[in-house]
Amino acid sequence: MVSDWVEILFNGANVFVLPFWLLMIVVPGWQWTGKIMRSPLPFAALALVYLAFFVGSVTPENAEGFADTSLSNLAALFSDEKVMATGWVHYLVMDLFVGRWIHQDAQENNLWVRHSLVLCLFAGPLGLLSHITTAWITGLVRNKSLEATAAEG
Repeated sequence: MVSDWVEILFNGANVFVLPFWLLMIVVPGWQWTGKIMRSPLPFAALALVYLAFFVGSVTPENAEGFADTSLSNLAALFSDEKVMATGWVHYLVMDLFVGRWIHQDAQENNLWVRHSLVLCLFAGPLGLLSHITTAWITGLVRNKSLEATAAEG
């Protein structure tokens, strides 16, 4: 049975990230979205939650198990609710960080990325792949457009 503080922090971390995702997806060009997403504070707060979980999840009984990265060992480790909470917050921090990078890249390069951000929220690496693909295709289209404009002039 997981302790109350683990449950509270876990649920809090899940809710904590949602406003940042909503800002990036719903109002990406709003000046406050940019200011908020440039701040390291959301990531520091989540990293502190991660630290608390990490310290609480490494026990004398399982400490040696963290060195064994075999699939079966990791599955056994993640069956512990504290270890799972630690891993989940790791995903929350890193997916939000990648989402922030996607958002900032989109703002700098005038890219449409809502689809990539939604994918990143639900399946982090797929959102990153989507953004890389979108940026590449957009670059190809823009280069062809520039070539056509130059040929006309």
